Amino acid sequence: MQTPAPLGTPNGADAEMRDLLLGAIPALRAFAFSLTYDLDRSDDLVQDTLVRAWTKAESFRRGTNLYAWLFTILRNLFYSEQRKRKREVEDADGALAGRLTSLPEQEIRVEMQEFQHALNQLPFSQREALVLVGAQNFTYEEAAEICGVAVGTIKSRVSRARMRLIAALDMNGCDDIGADALTRAALYQA
Repeated sequence: MQTPAPLGTPNGADAEMRDLLLGAIPALRAFAFSLTYDLDRSDDLVQDTLVRAWTKAESFRRGTNLYAWLFTILRNLFYSEQRKRKREVEDADGALAGRLTSLPEQEIRVEMQEFQHALNQLPFSQREALVLVGAQNFTYEEAAEICGVAVGTIKSRVSRARMRLIAALDMNGCDDIGADALTRAALYQA
């Protein structure tokens, strides 16, 4: 017989749900950061997502994709927050942010910054789709459910995002990812 939940515990919120939510934190943090690019904001967003999921635990259907449910909550909270932030001062040209950065010391850091800049230049819908499918390993179907769009729309957004990244980074294709041509040539000569 299962021990009854303490008074004040929402329906559906039990030890199993707690463990599932705790296990999802790393993926939620990564997705939140991909949306906000701010550690504090992304942590707040994850915390709000976990609170919302805990209090609405009865609306989660056991046996379905918990991550998709949590990512949908997080995404909806993010959009709600964005609507509230419309009145904040924007740093459109990056002048304020530029003063906060230091020059990278290694080539990989430069490449990562170039990639991050190219990723930031993507339209939000394409960046979001690419992060869900490419970085978070959601299927196209799961990403479509999270974003509330058709599967074909997600596929199109991911494809366009990849093509824009290749163009922005002056790449010929996916083979250009990783070490430069000279390094690859040296590695493959035996």
